[in-house]
Amino acid sequence: MADPRPTPAAHEPPADVASHARVVTVVAESAAAPTRLRELLGNLSRLPDWHRMHAAWRGTPPATAAVGLTFVQQVQIMGIPADIAWEVTVAESDVLALRGTGPSGVRMLMWFTLEPVGIGTRVWLDCGLAGDPIAGPMGGSVARSVADALQDSLNRLAGLAAPDANDAVGSLRHRASGRRLDPNAPVIVGVGQLVQRVPDPTKDPVALAVEALRRAEADAGVVGLLARAEAVYAVASTSWTYRDQAALVAASLGAAPVETVQSARFGGDAGQALVNEAAETIAAGRASVVLVCGAEAGATLAAAQKSGTVLDWPEQSPDVTPSRIVGSEREANNRAEADAGLGAPVYMYGLVESAVRAKMGVTRDEHQVRIARLWSQLSHIAAGNEFAWQPVAYTADQISQVGPDNRMITTPYPKLLCANLQVDLASGLVLTSVAVADAAGIPQDKWVFVHAGAAANDDWFVSERGDLAASPAIGTLGRAVLGQVERSIDDITHVDLYSCFPSAVQIAAAELGLPVGDPARPLSVTGGLTFAGGPGNNYGGHAVATMVDRLRADPGSFGLTTSLGWYLTKHAMGIYSTDPPAQPYRKLMPVVDPTPTRRALSAYTGGAVVEAYTVPYDRAGVAQAVILSAITPAGERRILRTGDAAMVRAFVDDDPLGWTVDFGVDDSVRVVDRGRAEVPECPPMTVLVADRGPVRVITLNRPDRRNAIDPATAALLERVIDAFEADPVVRVAVLTGAGGTFSAGMDLKAAAAGRFAITERRGPLGIAAVPIVKPVIAAVEGHALAGGCELALVADLIVASRESEFGIPEPKRGLVAAAGGVLRLSRRLPRNVAMELALTGDPMPAPRLAELGLVNRLADAGKALDVAVELAEKIVANAPISVAVSKQIIEEAPGWPPDEEFRRQSELAARAVLSADAREGVAAFAEHRDPVWSGR
Repeated sequence: MADPRPTPAAHEPPADVASHARVVTVVAESAAAPTRLRELLGNLSRLPDWHRMHAAWRGTPPATAAVGLTFVQQVQIMGIPADIAWEVTVAESDVLALRGTGPSGVRMLMWFTLEPVGIGTRVWLDCGLAGDPIAGPMGGSVARSVADALQDSLNRLAGLAAPDANDAVGSLRHRASGRRLDPNAPVIVGVGQLVQRVPDPTKDPVALAVEALRRAEADAGVVGLLARAEAVYAVASTSWTYRDQAALVAASLGAAPVETVQSARFGGDAGQALVNEAAETIAAGRASVVLVCGAEAGATLAAAQKSGTVLDWPEQSPDVTPSRIVGSEREANNRAEADAGLGAPVYMYGLVESAVRAKMGVTRDEHQVRIARLWSQLSHIAAGNEFAWQPVAYTADQISQVGPDNRMITTPYPKLLCANLQVDLASGLVLTSVAVADAAGIPQDKWVFVHAGAAANDDWFVSERGDLAASPAIGTLGRAVLGQVERSIDDITHVDLYSCFPSAVQIAAAELGLPVGDPARPLSVTGGLTFAGGPGNNYGGHAVATMVDRLRADPGSFGLTTSLGWYLTKHAMGIYSTDPPAQPYRKLMPVVDPTPTRRALSAYTGGAVVEAYTVPYDRAGVAQAVILSAITPAGERRILRTGDAAMVRAFVDDDPLGWTVDFGVDDSVRVVDRGRAEVPECPPMTVLVADRGPVRVITLNRPDRRNAIDPATAALLERVIDAFEADPVVRVAVLTGAGGTFSAGMDLKAAAAGRFAITERRGPLGIAAVPIVKPVIAAVEGHALAGGCELALVADLIVASRESEFGIPEPKRGLVAAAGGVLRLSRRLPRNVAMELALTGDPMPAPRLAELGLVNRLADAGKALDVAVELAEKIVANAPISVAVSKQIIEEAPGWPPDEEFRRQSELAARAVLSADAREGVAAFAEHRDPVWSGR
């Protein structure tokens, strides 16, 4: 039978291959000529360089392929080693065939066909599979595994065949280091930047981006490289809106990409994030030439508006869309922030700046000197940057001195401490695979390897973060990318931290362990968003382009760039070097460990301690208002904007950090104590995590609300579950509640106020809508009613105290248990029992539900968690793959057609049966010892 992977209509497998029980056909294209590719293919000693199933030679390695040549190769099929005895049966100029036999009667025939395509080659590999293991229930799984391995192999063969005049045929080596290169490794081969200081209404952002990309092509030194782009990624312009910006860029370049990608409408993380995406696309073999571009024409737009000029820039029809959008479109502010006028980044970062100062424990004057010196250093870097919007070196005194040309925007930021968005700037990057770069003849000293990229978010709303002067996400990303490249921050020579405002730089430096103000390692390569320019979402594109030039000038060094969106909210990071990476590129998406948060209040009366503030000014230099953040005794945060003249004067004339203020019922606020009070601690986290070896105990921690779940708890629970799923060590989670009760479900008081415990991804209660791959056990004390019952039903197993009860009383309140309660009960209980629970709303005791099979274990009161952990330990004693596959079969089998049940079960079970752990389990049994599982 044919493999389900379709064979292209233009190609038919040879008859000898088609006669086999299963047939796999894969295809790849190479820039190499057919003769070069045939030379590499026929050099059988090079098989280990590209054949992904190769494990070892048995006996003497083969040499040049000739009819009748025989050799034995050990291969890995689905992780299982097998010896295959090969014989070359065809060895022509455009065809090579190898017939092999293996254990248990396995037979294979690999038939390579070379087809000229322009100056390159299309290579087909038809593989026939036969024998008892192939005809049996595992045959489909084996065929799929072989197909994946052969496609990867063929892609590598095509890359290895790319010409390199200084190496042997098909060998890709890095000349500076002598290391063998992965042909799919992503490299930046061309960079281009453009600064247009004189407005030009004939050039929209797309035109500027096209010009930047043409400069990047010239930098690479290969005419026609842009037209070969298989994907074009565009940072969304904020000065002019396009529906598919990348498509317009591609059309102007004469490219016909398979994919056009656009970043989210707003977010300075976009430039770095798109580079990360492009590198992943290349590393995965989905494209070999990818363009990344971004441009803004804010200065031209402002000039046109001032003069009344109507801009005739491109408009696209409403039905035009890119292939996909990268990044979150979520709104930036919650109600409390919006009410306080914190939508403009300058005000939010000004507020955060005072929190940074408070953490450092310095005076206003001391801090002003510190940030002015930092920004002065950036201005000197910009002065040497030919593409900087404002290439002028300023002293620290000039930056901090307020005057007509440097008016105060909001404390502590005069104009020269703020990002400058009114610029005309563009950047273009050309990324290719190593194979394409080599085949195109781009000199290796122009290659800059993308070693690692990562992205993550902090708690979305600033006002809900526990610490305004921290960014756990940046710290997490730093550890992730540095771990990927196996280096420390001290090994990074060149750094560019996203520098919209000083607070962003200081926080990122602290999280990454970088000193601020070190002349030997400044924190920008461009000069930052004040001096180099802040082109909407695309500063990151300029940072990477400039970093490439810096690394080329300092071969072997490493560079790190960061980008962020909104208010230290969305983050992206990358590491680059002219040296090749030690391991393949990965786009990392690390889970940020939850940290304490605060509830943001839109209304509050009573006392609170000022933790942060900023004072906005008008264009005439008059202080207009105070935006303050104050912490209540309960640890909640009230953010308020007030124009009260007395308050404004007090906050301008003195340092209000630590003052005690009193909020009135009419949103008034007054100072009641100017002494320095301690800011109240964050409330306890409403979800606690504790590991007991490979078992993670997740505890709902709102005992005063019977562990009811409000929106903040739902969001935190979602993050905790994400972290559990991502953790390679922890294998089972136990979900329980604090204070002798499990959970009352959704917090109805919060819901009545319009605050529903539903998250964006995992849905109701932050957990109910998306299946959890790893096993989860619910440890239930007290009552599990309504949403609490639904929460318990999310788990795979339930341990309950004998006194506990379960029920879905929603009908008594005019509701339905739609967070999975009715649905899951109908699957796990006899029909009439599920009907009784759903229709009466009456609870049912745990012992009765244990009799019916819903509850797995009964425990004495107060002992449910202990029993649940014991049950979890029984699970983790077993092989990880076996546990995962068994759970998957149980969950998926009810939807399988009866005539396919055993085939599908066998295909899933193959992952375990053919694993290294399966061999270990058998060996351990024979040797009378406990197995040591590897998870492989």
